[in-house]
Amino acid sequence: MRGVRGGRWRRVASQTGRSVAVWAVSTITMLVLAGILPEFQLRSADGDSATDIAVTAALGAGAFGVLSALVWPLLVRLLLLVPALVLGLLVFFLNGALLLVALRLNPTERGAAAWETAVVVAAVMSAVASATGAALAVRDDDAYRRRLYRLADRRRGAGPGGPVTPGTVFLQLDGVGHDVLEAAVKKGLMPTVAQWLDGTHRLTPWRTDWSSQTGASQLGILHGSNEDVPAFRWYEKDSQEVMVCNRPTSAAELQRRAVARTGDGGLLSADGASRGNLFSGGADEQALVLSIATRRRSRETRSRSGYFAYFSDPANAVRTALSFFAEVGREIAQSTRSRARRARPRVKRGGLYPLVRAFATVVERDVVVAAVMGDMLAGRSAVYADLVAYDEVAHHSGPHSRDAEKVLERLDRCLALIENVAEHAPRPYRIVVLSDHGQSPGETFRTRYGLSLGDLVRAGCGLPVPRKAQRTHSGAEARAAVRAALRIPVEERDEQRRPSHRRSEPLVLASGNLGLVSFPDVPHRMTKEEIDARHPALLTTLANHPGIGFLLVRSEEHGGVVLGPFGTEIPVDRLDEEPGPLAAFGPGAADVVRRTHGFAHTADIMVNSWYDPVDGEVLAFEEQIGSHGGLGGAQGRPFLLSPVVLSSPVADTEELVGAEQVHRVLRRWLRESDGPQVPLTPRQDAERRAA
Repeated sequence: MRGVRGGRWRRVASQTGRSVAVWAVSTITMLVLAGILPEFQLRSADGDSATDIAVTAALGAGAFGVLSALVWPLLVRLLLLVPALVLGLLVFFLNGALLLVALRLNPTERGAAAWETAVVVAAVMSAVASATGAALAVRDDDAYRRRLYRLADRRRGAGPGGPVTPGTVFLQLDGVGHDVLEAAVKKGLMPTVAQWLDGTHRLTPWRTDWSSQTGASQLGILHGSNEDVPAFRWYEKDSQEVMVCNRPTSAAELQRRAVARTGDGGLLSADGASRGNLFSGGADEQALVLSIATRRRSRETRSRSGYFAYFSDPANAVRTALSFFAEVGREIAQSTRSRARRARPRVKRGGLYPLVRAFATVVERDVVVAAVMGDMLAGRSAVYADLVAYDEVAHHSGPHSRDAEKVLERLDRCLALIENVAEHAPRPYRIVVLSDHGQSPGETFRTRYGLSLGDLVRAGCGLPVPRKAQRTHSGAEARAAVRAALRIPVEERDEQRRPSHRRSEPLVLASGNLGLVSFPDVPHRMTKEEIDARHPALLTTLANHPGIGFLLVRSEEHGGVVLGPFGTEIPVDRLDEEPGPLAAFGPGAADVVRRTHGFAHTADIMVNSWYDPVDGEVLAFEEQIGSHGGLGGAQGRPFLLSPVVLSSPVADTEELVGAEQVHRVLRRWLRESDGPQVPLTPRQDAERRAA
C-alpha cells in the first residue's frame, strides 16, 4: 500500500512539475514577445519595474493557458458547421481573442495588444507551450506511457484486461508506385520503410485494373468489387449523369452498388475505422469519408477523430495552420523556380492550387495521422487510412521530382510516428502499407499537339473547334480525314445504322491518360458500325493519331474490337494471340481491356494514350505531368508492404492482379492469428460449410 501511495505521489509531483515548467516557459515567451513587439505591452498598477512586469506576464500566461484548456474546445464545438479549411483559417483569430480576454482578466491590472499583435503572440505562445509539454512528456517515458493509456481508456472504455489479439493498420500512400518506393528507400528518403524491409516487412508489387485510379482501386480493396467503374469519371446513359469518383453523391452510389453486388459490408465491417477514404469499407467509425458526406450521420459515426476533434486542441490547430501557410509559400517558391528554369514538362500551378496542395499535404495528413493514432490507442481491430499528399504534388511537379521526394520524406516520418504509438497501444498492431496506383510521367496531350482530346474528337466529327486547334497539324489532318470520308458514296453508308436524327455533340471526359467519348443522345452503347455511319472519319482520326495508343469500341460483328493505327482491328477475344497495339503495354493488358469491355457503363469509345515503354512516359489528357487512370508504365504498378508474420500475399498465385484480389489478401490477413473476423459473404459461407 505504501508503494502504491508513493507511486501516486510521484505521478502527481511529475505532472505538477511539467505544468509549472510549461507555465514558466510561456511566461518567458510572453516577456520576450513584449520586448520585441512594440504593439504588445505588459504593465501593472504598481509600476513598470521588472518584477511587476514579470508577475503580469506570469498571470497573463496562466490565464491564457486555462482559457485555452477550457474555452477553446467549446469554441470549436460551436463551429462544427464551419468547413474545415475555414476553421483552420479562423484558428489564429480565435487564439488571439483568447489572449485579449486573458489580458483583461489579469488581476494586476492589464496588458495591451492590438488585434493583429494578439494573433501573433497567441500563436507563438501556443506553439511554444505545445512543444515544451510534448518534450517533457516524452522524456518522462512512464508519464508518456500512462498518458497514452489514459487516452485509450477514455476513448474506448477498455479496462486492464483489454484485447490481446493483434490489430491491423492499413496505411494507403496514395499514388506511390512500387518503383518510386524502392528508389526512395535507396536514396535514404524513407529510413523507416528501409528499416522495415531489413527484417520485419516484405515488399510486393501488384497490378491495377485498366482504370488505375483511387476510385476503382479503393472500392475494390475496401468492398471487394470495382465492377463497372471504367474510369475516374464517366457518363451513364441510363441516368444521364456524369459519375465522378471523388464526388460525394457518386462515391455513395458506387459504394451502394458494390455492397449490393458482394453481399457484405466491407473489409472494415468488424470493429473497423475508415479515415480519409473515398469509401467507408463498412466501418462503424468513419471520419473524412467521402461516401458518407451526403448522408445524415448519427452520433456514433460522427467520430472524435475528425477535423474538429483535431482542431479542439489549440496547439494542434496553431501548428497545422502555420505548416499550412508554410506549404503555400513552399509551393509558390517551387513553381516560380520551375518557371524560371523553363523546366519541361511543366503545367500551370497558379490559382487555388497552392491552397489545395497545402490542404492535402498538411491539413489532411495531420488530421488523418492523428485519427489513426487515436484508433490505435482505442484498440480498434482494423484501421484503413489514405494519405493523399504525394499524389497531389506528383500530379503537378512530376512523380520523380524533388518536390515529390520531399513529400515522401514527410510521409516516412508519419509512419515512424504511427509505429511509435503502436508500442503504447492496448493491443499489438501489424502495420501494412500499400498504394492504390502509381503515376506515369510525361507531358500533356495538349502541350505536345496543341489541342485537347476533346478538340481532336470534335475535329474528327466535322464539328467546329477553336481556331488555335484548327491550325495544328493534328487538327489539319482531322479535317482532311473528314473531307475524305464525306466523299464516300451515300449508299455505302448504311443509313439504317444512323441512331437518331437528333444529334448531340460528343461528350469527352478524361481520367489521366484514359479518355472516354460518349454520345448522350444515343441510349445504348454505340457500335463501331454505328459510329462509322454517323461520323465516318472519327475512329480513323483517333486510331491513327500518334498520341493515341489504342481504342476500344463495341462491334456488331465481333462483340468488341481494339483499334490501332493503319487499319488495325483486333477482336477482344483474340487479343492473347494477336495483341496488336496492346503489345507495348505489357502483360495483362488484354485481360483488363476485356474486363472493361464487359462493363455496363463503358463509354462508346475508350481511348488510351500513347505509351513509351523505354522511358515509361504517357500523354495525359488532363493537365498533369504525373498522371494515372489508364494503361502504361508505373501508374499500373503499386505496392503492398506487409509484415513477414502474415502469410505471403502471393501464396495462391504468381502475381497480384487487380484490386479485388488485393481485397481477398487483406481479408485473409484479418482472419489470421485469431484476428478480427471479417464477415463472410453468403457464397464464402456456403463454401466453408461444404469444406
